[in-house]
Amino acid sequence: MAKLKITRTDGTTLDAEITLSAEYAFEQHFKKGFYKKFREDELQSDVFWLAWELTRASGQDVPVFGLAFVDTLKVVDIDWSDQPLT
Repeated sequence: MAKLKITRTDGTTLDAEITLSAEYAFEQHFKKGFYKKFREDELQSDVFWLAWELTRASGQDVPVFGLAFVDTLKVVDIDWSDQPLT
């Protein structure tokens, strides 16, 4: 599975596998296939939403998705090496 490495402004990090449930939540939210959305739209805000979902799912307290959450992010790196976009 692909992974996100999420670094927050407070210095904490989370290495999170993009799980099937995260893909499902993404598709339900955006009403588009997970890989198709990334291939066609290439929006950083999609990556930020996914970082929010994975952080929330890890049990951490996060604000409702929006600028309040995005402002807590320093870097979000995507590692597609295990699952390329096809």
